[in-house]
Amino acid sequence: MAALTLVLAGGGLLYLSATSLVAKPVTPLPGPVTTRVSVIPITFDPYNPKKTKFGKLTFRGGLNMFARSAHFGGYSAIALDQSGTTLLAVSDGGSWMRARLDHDGRRLNGLSDVTLGPILDRDGKPVRSVARQDAEGLALIAGETRNGTALVSFERDHRIMRYPFTPERFGPSNGEVPLPKAARSMGDNLGLEAIATIRVGRMKGTVVAFSERLKDRNGNLIGWLIGGRAPGTIVVRRLGGFDITGAAGLPDGGLLLLERRFRYSEGVKMRIRRIKAADLRRGNLITGEVLLEASDILNIDNMEGIAVHRARDGETVMTLMSDDNFSAFQRSLIMQFTLP
Repeated sequence: MAALTLVLAGGGLLYLSATSLVAKPVTPLPGPVTTRVSVIPITFDPYNPKKTKFGKLTFRGGLNMFARSAHFGGYSAIALDQSGTTLLAVSDGGSWMRARLDHDGRRLNGLSDVTLGPILDRDGKPVRSVARQDAEGLALIAGETRNGTALVSFERDHRIMRYPFTPERFGPSNGEVPLPKAARSMGDNLGLEAIATIRVGRMKGTVVAFSERLKDRNGNLIGWLIGGRAPGTIVVRRLGGFDITGAAGLPDGGLLLLERRFRYSEGVKMRIRRIKAADLRRGNLITGEVLLEASDILNIDNMEGIAVHRARDGETVMTLMSDDNFSAFQRSLIMQFTLP
């Protein structure tokens, strides 16, 4: 236990700060390439592998992923098709990944048919500027994960761009979503971290966007309803110093928020909150329902990507993915839970 404590303490000190061991690609991919992803199955509780109930969620399985490509990693946002079998992810290194999720019964078994490619800039060439590569949010607005149109939010060079995509290309963008005036106050590395689309109910067609840590005068987190019937500002109550890293629309018109807290003294934590459809109203202060809160004693990393689909048996399944920051001290994890 003493050795484990030292390892955890050392990991906390190195987490998100080991710049000398970050291998973020210097040049973008010239075009789409296939790669092989190897996996190691994980349990959510390493000390109690048979445990499946965590908070209000049920763990379905997870994987620690590895690939030889230097462009594999940094995944900040994900989307799944309606069947939950094809995944699309964007990286803060200016690239995208598409893969098939293989299941062994209910549990994730691996990734196959993996393709990596560059996000194309307005000129049709791969995005090269580091300030413009930092993709953080992804929301499908038409089609599915193989052919369609998506909104991607970026920080540093803060913007939301609209991208048509095919199995071989992602972009170039064919439009930009105007940002609210308050978005001009976002920090350089604290920009538009999460976007999601509402596909059913009274808010159908609305895009929900959140910065990582833009706060109002009371210290709560600011977000926006963009488009739809009632656009405007919403505020999420900031609980326990957590910041927003991802969002996903629910089949009932509600929303899931993925949150993160990092302190050198305690490591990284993750939280998932559910927001009811009725609470998504401009001017509203939202608290939501905490479904799960976990520290890195459990099998988490820098969790940033979240997506939801309805399984064949009718269950609502949530998929999470981590951003390893291209760091030797972090992992690319993918895991699934069933919602109540």
